[in-house]
Amino acid sequence: MSKARFEAVMLAAEQSGLLSEKGSRIGGRVSPALVRQAKRQTGIETDTDLIEFALATVALEDNFAEAFKESRGKVPTLKLGF
Repeated sequence: MSKARFEAVMLAAEQSGLLSEKGSRIGGRVSPALVRQAKRQTGIETDTDLIEFALATVALEDNFAEAFKESRGKVPTLKLGF
């Protein structure tokens, strides 16, 4: 993953007001292999940044794939100018 993608996601999250307050704490048990691979894949070094990036990515998801699947086989009403 490029640094530009990381910065774009985090900027979008900030502009959406998702990063305005950092008063919450999250905890959980996860596979160390999962964390290592996610860090390798993203280039993110800290657990905090990795968690914040992952949550921002999910929170900003546009659901394009779901909308695309729902429209399959449907043709919108078109006005052709006649």
